Amino acid sequence: MPTLNRRTLLGAAAGGAMLPVLVNPARAQQRPATIRYGLSAWPPNLQPWVSTGASAGTVKLLIHRRLVGFDEKGEMRGELAREWSLDAQGAWVFKLRPEAVFHNGEKVTAEDVKWTIEQMAAERSTAYYRQQMQQVERVETPDAHTVRLVMKEPSATVPLWFTNYNMAIVWRGSRDMNAPVGCGPYRVTSQERGTWIEVQAVPNYWVPGLPRTRTIRFTVYADENLRLAALQSGDMDMIEYVPWSGMAAVEADPRLTLATQMGPFMDILFNGTRPPFDNPLVRRAVAHAVKRDDIVRVAFSGRGKVLEGMPISEGTPWFDAELSRGHAYDPERSKALLAQAGHPNGFNTTLLAASQFAMHKDSAEISQQYLAAIGIRAELQLVDWSTRVSRGIRGQYDLAVHGVSSEFNDPDGLSVVMDTSLSPAHGRSFGVRAPRTTELLAKGRQEFDQAKRIEIYRDMQRAALEEVPLVGLAWREQGYGFDRRITGFANLPAALSTASGALLEFAAFG
Repeated sequence: MPTLNRRTLLGAAAGGAMLPVLVNPARAQQRPATIRYGLSAWPPNLQPWVSTGASAGTVKLLIHRRLVGFDEKGEMRGELAREWSLDAQGAWVFKLRPEAVFHNGEKVTAEDVKWTIEQMAAERSTAYYRQQMQQVERVETPDAHTVRLVMKEPSATVPLWFTNYNMAIVWRGSRDMNAPVGCGPYRVTSQERGTWIEVQAVPNYWVPGLPRTRTIRFTVYADENLRLAALQSGDMDMIEYVPWSGMAAVEADPRLTLATQMGPFMDILFNGTRPPFDNPLVRRAVAHAVKRDDIVRVAFSGRGKVLEGMPISEGTPWFDAELSRGHAYDPERSKALLAQAGHPNGFNTTLLAASQFAMHKDSAEISQQYLAAIGIRAELQLVDWSTRVSRGIRGQYDLAVHGVSSEFNDPDGLSVVMDTSLSPAHGRSFGVRAPRTTELLAKGRQEFDQAKRIEIYRDMQRAALEEVPLVGLAWREQGYGFDRRITGFANLPAALSTASGALLEFAAFG
């Protein structure tokens, strides 16, 4: 296998000229009443319950409120719920904040929460959390500010479900999910499709003193180097997905702050509805084929770690050192597994990836070369982000490279990427059968004893190493870069990093 080197900088969109990392750029004039935010992708839509990526999630977190969120340390905090608990009958009870109102002035009530859950759970729903909401046997509303969830099976992690950025509570009178009525600190006031979205503080937001900044203008910079240059020049006050090759420059700039977390990861997904990836032996062959060190070095400029097992973070109670290397690089084993599966000479296939994220392209290109070395000849298909989302949901691929994160730092947060019995999503393998993995994820969710949960999730990792619902490639640092004068914003820890947009309501200059 040849040595792979990091591409320098991408050519600018027009003309192909190389764009340098700016060392001492001139700063644009500051507008303290507005935070200008460099978004990495245009949101395919802003529907409240459909997953279309973290960039869309950042905007949705400002338009809507969830029952529960996180503070800057990653501890759960109430948003619409002021408290929650498990009652003596095993139901989860949420007490709502009586002061909360929707953008149209209507009070947020238990009936709105009930309606939201029922809409997400409906048979024709496309909600990201549809299957989880179908685990709710019934929603009771004893009074206007109390919601009682009677579950079909015990579940220790129900409050965590409601922290997801696709779990907005919507006014029950909403009929158009492209323009639902939310109750967050901001509303969309104007946009130019594909270019920018502007949100402004709502006059009737129910949390005193928030949001701290009147306007946030999101401008799309799909090219990561243009996004970095916009921050360095002062055209943007804050950007997401600081390119890994530029993190050192942001750290060295006295005018800027770089906030990073290790938690999101890259993986390979499968279409299991047709051969050959319906065969777990072939999926295991893929798992042992890729040398992850090259992905860390090339795609992330060394700012990451190899991921050779299931995405369980080191240092957590669930981590097992031996299981973490269960898919270690072993090309001879890959070839033997292919032969055992009836493909001694390999086969031709396709590999889907997003074109606008270098981490996706680099990870896909490296994976393509290592797969070719064991006989899997994959044609690389690079598409824009909206197309990647659409094709992922529809299963229009053979293999796909993706960047994702657990939903939260409890192992149940991995269900959305590893439980292939859930409804189709762009960040989850399509139609792969992994029954033991799914069963153990459910068992861990239903167990309240911590010691027992630890053992269950270790068994889950063993099952997943054999059934291969995904192939981990690399942990990556996730970075936000912003003007040093901005206060109140934090990059949430580990798996929560991509949900940090919720803290923008606390962000302001000074």
